[in-house]
Amino acid sequence: MQRFWIKNFGCRASQADGAAIEAGLAAKGLASANDASEADLVVLNTCTVTATADDEVRQAVRRIHREHPQARILVTGCYAQRAPEEIARLDGVSLVVGNSHKTRIPDLVTEPYHGQIAIGDIFDQRDFLSAPVNDALGDRTRPNLKIQDGCNNRCSFCIIPFVRGRSRSASPDQVVDEVRRLSEKYREVVLSGINLGRWGRDFDGRVRLVDLLRRLLEETPVERLRLSSVEPMDFSDELLGLMAGSSRIAKHVHAPLQSGSDRVLRRMHRKYRPRHYADRIAKARSIMPDCAVGADVMTGFPGETDAEFEESRAFIERLPFTYLHVFTYSERPGTPAAESAEQVPVSVRRERTRILRELGARKNLEFRRSMIGRTISVVTLDHGALSENYLKVALAGDRPANRIVDLRIGGVSGDGVREAGVLSVIR
Repeated sequence: MQRFWIKNFGCRASQADGAAIEAGLAAKGLASANDASEADLVVLNTCTVTATADDEVRQAVRRIHREHPQARILVTGCYAQRAPEEIARLDGVSLVVGNSHKTRIPDLVTEPYHGQIAIGDIFDQRDFLSAPVNDALGDRTRPNLKIQDGCNNRCSFCIIPFVRGRSRSASPDQVVDEVRRLSEKYREVVLSGINLGRWGRDFDGRVRLVDLLRRLLEETPVERLRLSSVEPMDFSDELLGLMAGSSRIAKHVHAPLQSGSDRVLRRMHRKYRPRHYADRIAKARSIMPDCAVGADVMTGFPGETDAEFEESRAFIERLPFTYLHVFTYSERPGTPAAESAEQVPVSVRRERTRILRELGARKNLEFRRSMIGRTISVVTLDHGALSENYLKVALAGDRPANRIVDLRIGGVSGDGVREAGVLSVIR
């Protein structure tokens, strides 16, 4: 029996794709290996959002081929869709499969190979292609269900539409069936997508993400739903109101920002302005005072001046963020931003990243300290727990994983908080 091992790179949607690939391979009779050393087939499910992501994949290919030369290496995902020939030239790579052919992987690996590259026009994809999620990754208590793929936006820095295609949604009935099935085993289900807030826009009629959430609350017994990331202008009053009013939706708002400078956002071709973003965050916090508020932020976008960076930093300082994901701008071939003659020196980009990461760490610590003495709802994991407002929680004692419980917080830890009863470190 052939054994396979999958390594996923990148976002939650990519991780969900990896789970679908795993399910498809298992259905073909292949067995999952514990690691690459036991595998006949190694599948690398890639990201290409930054040059660093590409480099991590190349390093992984070289390491696996060096340490496990007997294993065939299949590379799929976004990097494979963007630069298949580049990947195919790497020693050890047996097959490159783009996102356009990702669902055919189980057939491709169980038949004689007809070529080293399997790829097509991603914009020809009209249907949402996925497979049932059979298990949760990571701590195995929070399955990640991808319900949307692709993106119709054309942000000037982003390669994702060209490797994922147009926005496509899983059908409402499919999502309801999947969540109902997952809720038999798991307490929390994470809904994810490349542009999750656009779920349903490709269907006839006016159907939105908030309508799907209502169906999930009414028709499934799921104890907690969590939204992975939603564009700021898709956090409508209706959606935020539903989140605030339901104890079964995590109080967690992740809204990509990218920049707090109006001029930079215009050059990025983003569809909102700082004032719009601030309005959505203020609305969320007014009706969910303890909610997590997270953002993706980019530094060093082409043409970003010292004044524009300071404008962005000051904007972020003013808003009640509880965490930040800060990324250094990386040129992506084929995007308008990569062609700009106003590239910011890499050293300047990295310094700005350092400044914002320190700001994010300070805000996160302030938020964690504000939880001391409070009782918050968590889902228990294999190690520790995760609060509904996205805090890592060290438990006072052993608890079964995959339970939703209320805990009193006694202090902060290095990167989270501690349940009362654990020796607390308050800083």
